[in-house]
Amino acid sequence: MNNKILKKVELTRLNSGKTLVSENVIRESPLTVRINGKHYTSVMFLDKQQKEWVTGHLYVQGVIRRAEDIKSLVIKNHIADVTLGRVYKPRPPSVIESTLNADKEDVFNCVRAVLKSPVFAETEGVHSAGLFLHGKEAVCIAEDIGRHHALDKVIGAAILQGVPLSECLAASTGRMALEMVNKICRAGIPIVATKAAVTDQGVAIARKYGVTVIGFVREAGSKLNTDMNVRVFQESVMKIYCGAERVLYK
Repeated sequence: MNNKILKKVELTRLNSGKTLVSENVIRESPLTVRINGKHYTSVMFLDKQQKEWVTGHLYVQGVIRRAEDIKSLVIKNHIADVTLGRVYKPRPPSVIESTLNADKEDVFNCVRAVLKSPVFAETEGVHSAGLFLHGKEAVCIAEDIGRHHALDKVIGAAILQGVPLSECLAASTGRMALEMVNKICRAGIPIVATKAAVTDQGVAIARKYGVTVIGFVREAGSKLNTDMNVRVFQESVMKIYCGAERVLYK
């Protein structure tokens, strides 16, 4: 697997005995973003889909409004030099108007797709996110150390591909707290689903701007680790916190 994102380290494993082993862990990489020659931000992230992350991050922060606002983007030696014709001031989200609906099975399929991460299977060290046109066709699936960065990457991929975000369903492995749902609102994505929990402020901002938020998406037979025990779900379940009318159920 890519040695840009994994690093072999020695560790001591304790189970029935004590063993010195060598295993891969996630490699954190720095990235500094400069806009028109001035420092904008510095982050630690998974060194994949750098251009997508920069584009998506600038978009959800309101610095750009379309891919064409980026006149050039050069990434070298952990520095992203971005040239913009115009730097916009951030603006609050607006109420999302979208005719997108998603079948219940589409929601399960989208969450299932972001859970199929070979990097997570090896390290359990990443979050995943995905964008699905009409809730069916994968636009992009991305991984990162942080759930925010993974979401920025898939939003950036859609912007670069010219995919209308108002016709996409977002799926994630991360909690839908205020800042995560705020990204969804700023991007204009009407539906987001996660295997994880949702917070009160995540629900509040979703209701304010008309986003359908679905949490605890678990299929029958899926497992959940709780306090050193494993819970197995006997039936498929999801919790729709707001905007349930967008989820079709047969």
